[in-house]
Amino acid sequence: MTAGPVCLGVTQSLAGKTWRFRLEDAARADDIARRLGLPPALARILAARGFRDDDAGRHFDASLKAWMPDPSSFADMDKAAARIADAIAANEKTAVFGDYDVDGGASSALLARYFRELGRPLRIYIPDRMTEGYGPSAAAMRTLAGEAVTLVVTVDCGAQAFEAFEAAREAGLTVVVADHHMMDARTPHAFAVVNANRPGDSSGLGHLCAAGVTFMLLAAVNRELRRRGWFAANGVGEPDLRRFLDLVAMATVCDVVPLTGLNRAFVRQGLKMMEQTENAGLKALMDLAALKGPMRASHFGFALGPRVNAGGRVGRADLGALMLSTDDADFAVNAAAELDRYNRERQAIEAHVLAEAVEQLDTAGPGAGLAAAAGEGWHPGVVGIVAGRLKDRFDLPSAVFALDETTARASLRSISGVDIGGAVAAAKAEGLLLSGGGHRMAAALSAERGKLSELIAFLDARLTPEVAARPDRGLYAIDALMGPAGMTPDFHDMVERAGPFGAGNPEPVVAVPDARIVEARIVGENHVSVVAMCGSDRLKAIAFRAADRPLGEALLKKGRPIHLAGRLLANEWQGRRIIELSIEDAAVA
Repeated sequence: MTAGPVCLGVTQSLAGKTWRFRLEDAARADDIARRLGLPPALARILAARGFRDDDAGRHFDASLKAWMPDPSSFADMDKAAARIADAIAANEKTAVFGDYDVDGGASSALLARYFRELGRPLRIYIPDRMTEGYGPSAAAMRTLAGEAVTLVVTVDCGAQAFEAFEAAREAGLTVVVADHHMMDARTPHAFAVVNANRPGDSSGLGHLCAAGVTFMLLAAVNRELRRRGWFAANGVGEPDLRRFLDLVAMATVCDVVPLTGLNRAFVRQGLKMMEQTENAGLKALMDLAALKGPMRASHFGFALGPRVNAGGRVGRADLGALMLSTDDADFAVNAAAELDRYNRERQAIEAHVLAEAVEQLDTAGPGAGLAAAAGEGWHPGVVGIVAGRLKDRFDLPSAVFALDETTARASLRSISGVDIGGAVAAAKAEGLLLSGGGHRMAAALSAERGKLSELIAFLDARLTPEVAARPDRGLYAIDALMGPAGMTPDFHDMVERAGPFGAGNPEPVVAVPDARIVEARIVGENHVSVVAMCGSDRLKAIAFRAADRPLGEALLKKGRPIHLAGRLLANEWQGRRIIELSIEDAAVA
């Protein structure tokens, strides 16, 4: 929320933003500070995220026990769990069909690891983005039936797979869906569809990613097998699902779902599991990325996730899922290295597409509700990442289309408060798409190339009112005012307890008033490192990739008073832990 009063009188920052306190009702922060004995700045951070003094403790703990719901709250959950339990008991040949991104790969690995612990093999099928496209296809269903598979569990896909599941039924396959994407009034022909975003579901868990839904499904299967006495009868130990939370945490962060409630518990507990993970694939990735020290949610989003995704984008689609599900350390190391190579290739392709997309939009300008770019020969595997970059650059929902002779395939990314999945569903209902689906923050579609202009116009018109109605448009949210004396390691540790931060639980932003820059220099790749005096207190700070922007130019002009705003950053220096400020915006005092 950014409905509080203007902060430090800043209505036109160097980034063109109005600074407003995130918190509207300061009395709620006072109650939290008084009842829990917390510093006022931390109390403001908690209150601004919707917590009161009676539930802030539960938020701090983020234990799975405190947030775990009854799996049966999902529609079709008990039915799905019973069918999977039947397959396990009868040793049926079962396959998991997953999407080719981190969420789909992690969800597939969750099922594979669970089945392996019960002594049951599981076939992993991940479609190739270039040759098969997104989601289940009739051809894939017939392929699995030809391998004598009798049960298929789709994860992170399947919510709209009408034609594919008709082919599955004709081939004698039973299908269980575990998905989180938006659905219209129709339900595909499947034995069970577990999806909190389906019509009629009352679980209230539509914010989970697919791995979160899959974890809930495994909890239900565990419970069903326990009820039947299967574990005792077969001399098999009941799997401890908490050991799988590292995969759930990674998928939750990488799929950019809100880090609130159960999702936050998944990530907090999953980060703990990462410290002692038994997952050979995750270990290999962590070693390759040289991750040391405590794991943070950002490590998933910036170091591990992109490498897992790279196989589905520009390389071998199933490699990420196979790496995350293996117990073979040698295979995991080799797979991680191959994914790293794919990731470097992806980065080069992405840079080329991004440059062309930005040039298009700088020339023609974005719409009022959508920043859309399209290019001949653009690699479909990077359009999602480029859409995310455009979303950040233009502060608008974005769509990037890869064109061939007849078809336009796009990935779309949204900003907070704007439902891109709903817009895609509306375009599909208008007959503008060949296929498409998604959720509030991300979607994908394909359309006839001849309808591209009409489609972009429709999406822009559909999204414009939502963009215009955003209460935080043009605003920069500040959680608290702070000086260097308050930025201690102890305070930083308490802030970290309010994390992990991400979508739905934004990382706190503090403002430092009336700082005077006494040292400033350009370091690394266009970063500006500064030392500022705030009264008699000294502050170290850095503005990343800012040297050629108004922010960097202002910081390099030493001497005049300036208000700084950004996020707390912990650095180790000569055995000491120092808290600095990562500057995101500034305003002349």
